[in-house]
Amino acid sequence: MVRHLFVYGTLMPGHGRWPALAPWVEGGPSPDFITGALYDTGYGWPAAVIGPGADIPGFTVALEAQSLPAALNALDEIEGTSHGLFCRVQLLTAHGVAAWAYDWAGETAGFAAIDGWT
Repeated sequence: MVRHLFVYGTLMPGHGRWPALAPWVEGGPSPDFITGALYDTGYGWPAAVIGPGADIPGFTVALEAQSLPAALNALDEIEGTSHGLFCRVQLLTAHGVAAWAYDWAGETAGFAAIDGWT
């Protein structure tokens, strides 16, 4: 059972959607990274295209086991998976943690490539 989530944008600690994620988190966030391409969408949030590429910095967080289905359902709603914005995928982070992450499902034309979300 994958209980970790890799976050790279507005779900990171200190960012706008962290309060929506924080109640589901067990322990603290750990700095980590995945590979792919990161873009500024121009809408106030980034989009990651996960795969070969550059390092995408972020954090890995453990989600509480007993509330994992509810947490993932709530996060899927926030990330727009039912609307085709993002797909939740399983991956291994650079630190070897099996985690979920949100992969951009659309085109990136018109998005600016960035090194990280600040």
